[in-house]
Amino acid sequence: MGDTVIEAPAAPLGAAEPVSQRHDRAALVAFITNAESEAAVREGLADAAREGIDVRRGGIRAAVAALQRMPTPRVLIVDIGGERHPLTELADLAEVVEPDVQVLVIGDATDLDFYREVTKGLGAMEYLARPLSRDRVARHFGPLIAGQSAAIEKANSGRTVTITGVRGGVGATTVATQLGWLFAVEARRHTLLLDPDLHMGTTAIMLDSKASGGLRTALETPDRIDQLFIERAAQPVAHPSADRLHILAGEERLTDQPGYAPGAAQLLLNALHRRYNIVIADVPFAPLPLYRDLLTLSHQRVLVLEPTLASVRDTLRLVALPQGPVQTRRPVLVLNRVGISGGLTRRQVEDALKTRVDVAIPDLPKLLGQAATMGEPAAAAKGPFHSGIVELAKQVAFERLLDSSMIGRGEDGGGKGGWSLFGRSGRA
Repeated sequence: MGDTVIEAPAAPLGAAEPVSQRHDRAALVAFITNAESEAAVREGLADAAREGIDVRRGGIRAAVAALQRMPTPRVLIVDIGGERHPLTELADLAEVVEPDVQVLVIGDATDLDFYREVTKGLGAMEYLARPLSRDRVARHFGPLIAGQSAAIEKANSGRTVTITGVRGGVGATTVATQLGWLFAVEARRHTLLLDPDLHMGTTAIMLDSKASGGLRTALETPDRIDQLFIERAAQPVAHPSADRLHILAGEERLTDQPGYAPGAAQLLLNALHRRYNIVIADVPFAPLPLYRDLLTLSHQRVLVLEPTLASVRDTLRLVALPQGPVQTRRPVLVLNRVGISGGLTRRQVEDALKTRVDVAIPDLPKLLGQAATMGEPAAAAKGPFHSGIVELAKQVAFERLLDSSMIGRGEDGGGKGGWSLFGRSGRA
């Protein structure tokens, strides 16, 4: 009888593996079919892919052809979009790669059965459906590439987004209120607008709502925060279609100096997350403990700037601030008032920042002026401003916050058992 050959099991993700140290083996190669997905992958993995990314234009067929002639990378990202038989193409790919390759897949299908077939059946580490955003790539692909466990983000858990104007008057409050309106009215998510400026905040005024003393109480005596307190302190927006939008804001006398108990922001956000799907905080940048804590604790920071040199300078300084513990990517950059008289062009701003802006909103003084005067949401009207806010929502939301057809995370059950085509290192 011949000798029995026993294959060694795949090593866990991040484990030292002799084959992975070969000098002829690239760390990460991606085959992607379009420029938009390529940009999302490059920028979303900028921090996780320390050894760089070799991105090649093409889909899974290009990957099969190339990998027949080159060493298998340690991590392979492959685009199966547009294929009539994507599972068959993935099976063909498995025949030309080394068995311990870690495969991440991009495609068009959004149903859960397809997700299970790709991950549990074929053994890919993860699957994301287009359109991609840098945030989704960073949250779901990034930890796997960096050798960490991907955090599972539940659609019913709260998410905090901070909106910060890089300097006064750039339109950050307008962006925050309109983003809140979009989530609450169009996406039908329980949404809270938080205005921590207890003296001069204007979030409530912009939506014809009112402030209360509840926010100051929460910040000074956080031990009083509970769900009943939140229900009483958060004020509903007086608009028939905005039944899921509330505002938590204060309007203290200018001669008063409210206190701030250490840790109050964390306790407040914890309570708000039990009630609201998303908390949007209009946080100015100032050296105050409350503002600093909110910026650190948020899941995603958004910086709003104008097309001016002063805004570019301040944006660069704010982007350089350290990330918070739950932030997986740099701040989202919103270039407001594009086309303003005497302003820079978008290209000039991006050249100065040495990066792309994520969202561009044209200068619409008449529309926004009328909306602010009447206390009506500018985002309710279709047009370029609405389109910009929708794009921003996609950049900062949960994977499934806006589009319920998004494929789910890898729930147990429903997959094939016992074998897989790709080495699924790091998955249970």
